[in-house]
Amino acid sequence: MEILKSNELNKKGILVEYDAGYISPKDNRHFVNEINKLTKGEQIIEDPLVVYAVLQKYGVENRNGRVYPEAILKKESESYKILIDEKRAMGEADHPDSSIVAISRISHNIVDMWWEGNVLMGKLEIIMSPGFVTQGIISCEGDQVANLLRKGLKIGVSSRGVGSLKKEDGKNIVQDDFELICWDVVTSPSTPGSWIYNETPSREQQMSESTETKDKNILLDSLDNFLSD
Repeated sequence: MEILKSNELNKKGILVEYDAGYISPKDNRHFVNEINKLTKGEQIIEDPLVVYAVLQKYGVENRNGRVYPEAILKKESESYKILIDEKRAMGEADHPDSSIVAISRISHNIVDMWWEGNVLMGKLEIIMSPGFVTQGIISCEGDQVANLLRKGLKIGVSSRGVGSLKKEDGKNIVQDDFELICWDVVTSPSTPGSWIYNETPSREQQMSESTETKDKNILLDSLDNFLSD
């Protein structure tokens, strides 16, 4: 099955989006402080790396020109909670051309998900190898993601699903045949206002309809300060 381009209509295929997340200092401060000791060759404690992300929004046109209706996105998110409960809500680093999550590319697992208005929030645990945690050796996709976060690079998450689009009132609307596969870790945001933050974003930030990066320096400076604490 092929990945649908942003303007491909009346055809079923893989729908991928690019929705960035943010980092929570409350949960990650200890991990980041400890993992920075890798450069000094010190042994560290194997704690999980947890990040929070704006997973998706309903009723908002994203950069791919798609709109997810409330009923469809809520239905699929409820179904996805079963995978969360069963510890099977795994995703990969980057979007593969596939409707299957490959075990060799797993980078994270979603451990919680909830709604804040029309914003779907998620709590993710980055899956790291013992070699990375104790020695800084990158041997899996989760290690790579954790290392990028440790370096203060700006990455996010993105949905992957199967479905079709239909033009309604000039907008590409995701249809009710949509099936959510997972959320992957990516580098380019599509959902408006879904940038990386060093703390839980305010409601105003979550609801932002801009995909511009006017606050980029502020966000990155703040994140850099957090990572260097």
